[in-house]
Amino acid sequence: MITLPWWIYLVMVGIVGSGVMMVQSGKRERKMEQFYIEREGQVFIERIKNEREKRKQGSDEGNSVAS
Repeated sequence: MITLPWWIYLVMVGIVGSGVMMVQSGKRERKMEQFYIEREGQVFIERIKNEREKRKQGSDEGNSVAS
């Protein structure tokens, strides 16, 4: 192995450590994004359900008045 100054080994360890941390934080960030996307999707689905129920109740009331 080539003999290099000690600080070059420290720099290489720092680069590898930085890469590992970057991969870990990327995974964590993707999990967080997926969580927020799913939560927003649930809010949207709930809003659509409420609108359908309102429309159904409105059409039911309209049918009983017309009869």
